[in-house]
Amino acid sequence: MAESKFSAASPPAHPMANPGYGKRTAPDQLPRAKPDFAHLAPREAAIAAYLERLPDGADISVKTLAKQLPYGQCALGTALNRIQQAGHLRRGRECVTADDGSSRWITRSWWSRTARDDDWWAAFTRGDVPQQAARPTRSRAHILLAALGRTASVLSLSEADCAALAPLVTDWFARGASEDDVLRALTAGLPTPVHHSAALVRNRLTSKLPPPPAPRPPLRVLECANCGAPGRPETLPGGRCSACRGERAPAQPPAPLSAPTIHDRAAEIRAAMSQRRQEKAHT
Repeated sequence: MAESKFSAASPPAHPMANPGYGKRTAPDQLPRAKPDFAHLAPREAAIAAYLERLPDGADISVKTLAKQLPYGQCALGTALNRIQQAGHLRRGRECVTADDGSSRWITRSWWSRTARDDDWWAAFTRGDVPQQAARPTRSRAHILLAALGRTASVLSLSEADCAALAPLVTDWFARGASEDDVLRALTAGLPTPVHHSAALVRNRLTSKLPPPPAPRPPLRVLECANCGAPGRPETLPGGRCSACRGERAPAQPPAPLSAPTIHDRAAEIRAAMSQRRQEKAHT
């Protein structure tokens, strides 16, 4: 079959896109495994395996893929849409900053071997990629708390204390605080003696929590895979807009009449009523 022929072949001659464009691998993926694309139909699985092996920067447009694979542009467009709906691909634009400090929007095609749901892609557009649950449990916050006793011996914490308090430290990091900021807040001006280290740490992490940062503008904008229309992630489930999914747009309320139009209508009604009264008076 055509799928087995090209899925097993190495694609070293695949064209690259212009610098800064082409395939971009999404972050925080699970290790490779045989069933990565087992949920796809054979044709889509073979194309996905081919895309996975391509380096970042490869041109993965339909037109270029049609020159490399045994499918026409129409078939490839359909296959890529199905791969996208399965959570492996999104297209859109990303704001990048040049060396001179200027910013511009670049067209991107983001690829993920690990299938992602719409919520993950929405977080990705904000630059806030959620971590996989299968990763190591000793987080950055947990490590800071476990080492707290080295800075202030009276604040030595147990493993259970570190696990319980780590989410509070994570809140600090989410608001832009550094490890040094957290350490200063926890160790400055300690009372003598410290009766309960975990209670003191919890109180300071809660009472001294910095304010939330100002909302960040989106780093990326997703586009419909079919028509290219930009939109918020929640309006592009599976990477397609409502029109391309065959859904009707909600009916729009009629536009309000302008003041001159209302006055003209009222004058017409008054004139018609006056004429009718005159006609009745002569009958």
